[in-house]
Amino acid sequence: MGETLTAILGIVYLVLGYWSTGKTIYANKIVFSDGFTFALQRFFLGTMFGVVLIPIAIIKTLLGR
Repeated sequence: MGETLTAILGIVYLVLGYWSTGKTIYANKIVFSDGFTFALQRFFLGTMFGVVLIPIAIIKTLLGR
């Protein structure tokens, strides 16, 4: 049971990290890149800095910015 919960929380963290990267780092930017490379960069940045980016993205979303 504990491994399942850990896996679910890990997947939620990865998804929120990917989302928060788009809301914070890549907000209002035009990126010229290969689609796979761009997605991989967002995934990597979201994984590495998700602890910081997720709360910032949630606050930005709630404040409507």
